[in-house]
Amino acid sequence: MTTEVTAEATFAAWLDRFTAALEGADAAGTTALLADDCWWRDLLALTWDLGTYRGRDAVAAMLGEHLTPESFTDVTMTTEFGPRFQGDDVVEGFLTFTTPLGSGRGAVRLRPENGQWVAWTLMTELDDLRGHERRIGPHRSKGPRHEATTRNWRDKREEHVRYENHDPDVVVIGAGQGGLAVAANLGLMGVDALILEKSERVGDGWRKRYHSLVLHDPVWADALPYMPYPESWPVYCPKDKIADWFESYAAAMELNVWTSADLRSSAYDEATGRWTLRVALPDGERALHPRDVILATGAAGEPNVPDVPGLDIYQGESYHSSRHTDGGRWAGRKAVVVGACNSGHDIAQDLYEAGADVTLVQRSSTHIISQQHGIPAIFGSNFVEGGPPTRYADLLAAGTPWPLVLEMAKEGVKDTARKDADLLAALDAVGFKRNDGPDGTGLMGYALAYGGGYYIDVGASGLIADGKIKLAQGSGLAEFTSDGIKLEDGRTLEADLVVLATGYRNMRETARRLFGDEVADRLPLVLGIGEDGEIGGLYRRTGHPAFWYMGGPLAWVRIYSKHLALQITAKQAGIQPE
Repeated sequence: MTTEVTAEATFAAWLDRFTAALEGADAAGTTALLADDCWWRDLLALTWDLGTYRGRDAVAAMLGEHLTPESFTDVTMTTEFGPRFQGDDVVEGFLTFTTPLGSGRGAVRLRPENGQWVAWTLMTELDDLRGHERRIGPHRSKGPRHEATTRNWRDKREEHVRYENHDPDVVVIGAGQGGLAVAANLGLMGVDALILEKSERVGDGWRKRYHSLVLHDPVWADALPYMPYPESWPVYCPKDKIADWFESYAAAMELNVWTSADLRSSAYDEATGRWTLRVALPDGERALHPRDVILATGAAGEPNVPDVPGLDIYQGESYHSSRHTDGGRWAGRKAVVVGACNSGHDIAQDLYEAGADVTLVQRSSTHIISQQHGIPAIFGSNFVEGGPPTRYADLLAAGTPWPLVLEMAKEGVKDTARKDADLLAALDAVGFKRNDGPDGTGLMGYALAYGGGYYIDVGASGLIADGKIKLAQGSGLAEFTSDGIKLEDGRTLEADLVVLATGYRNMRETARRLFGDEVADRLPLVLGIGEDGEIGGLYRRTGHPAFWYMGGPLAWVRIYSKHLALQITAKQAGIQPE
């Protein structure tokens, strides 16, 4: 008997017992098929929320509250990919099922415990809402039919996106990856979504960033939903290429976008359940009255620009890292970059390669990994060449709860540090201060808590170690002088340019700027892992009945934009459960 057959038989036998317990609404029998230290993550399938439950007691309490004989029916093992062994002691498998609201999918990892196979991790998600199934596959549109009219498909599209005689159901603020992904899902579910983008073109959020920027995540993790990249796509994509792809994506997915659109004011009417948004456009101001608003301007939020004394007497140029475009005009001049995480390193390298004399000011320690060794450690066997097809890789990713991701990251941090030993030793030798991330969780710990705090080395670390990029370590910026900056320890640095790579404020502050205190004070902070094991604020209800957050890297928004769209679609259709 082959390993594959053994994995399939093992998974099928467990699933038969599991299905019988579910259909009997037997919470005790269900939890008996789980590991003592199990994880069950439910994404709208059973609880109509995003939540993680660790251990049999927590799972039993959740099942006691939500499980009925109708909760999961038509449970079926998926054989298109897997079940399969991962190592000698884990079987990965997938399933489909039906819920009272629609169809769902699941991912399970089994492991042996006390002589039987039990579920270590289990994820259940709602995949489609009944009556609002995404128009893909068997539900796809038939396309335009011949009509006795002079208006063709393009005419109707252009008329629709003008919104002269109707309002959108949802307005999405921002045409980055989060805004595009959630609008695509909403459109496929039959919800009319309009994206407002402040810049002149879709993709400008990437296009207008610094000249040398290349994505750090690999191609296998970075596709937008429903539209995979060509097989020739580079492993690490340059920013202008991804910007142009976003523009193509918006056109191909028939997304409704207004560019050069600036939200000027907003008000929400609790009685009618509608917003009034006033939007400045090149040809005048428009008022929109959607039922829901999604803020998709990026999970990092507002640029954090410190109020540093002396800027009025400084004779050079200073700006936040978000405004850096090209180091070329600083050739032969002195540049200081304040901040030593991804943006600070990338911009320092950009300036050095353009011929500038560069000093990097490191205010606190930074987590460093190489792209060569760190990226494979973070993505494991999931988002790699030859890995699972994206739809299954996404299920496996969603089936690894965030607290477990952090636990598993600790060993990856140690392994990467061993492989990067020469690079890290060279940095230590010049006094660069490093850390292993929050509680040893490395990049993932920083990304989930703050959205930054690390650097994935693509060359700057070597330049620092060699002294080609100078290092001013351990002291913050005290004040500007007429010809540079003064650090808190009294050192002065001459600078024609000072780049403040000082990070970003929480996304809630973007909400405050655009929607005011009354809305923002009802919202949670974005990022951080809550007691329920989920990311703060993103992809779920926020405390305001008609305001939602959307953001994160490409892999996150591809996976979770569907879940956010399902909640909004159910709300607008009047079928949202309690």
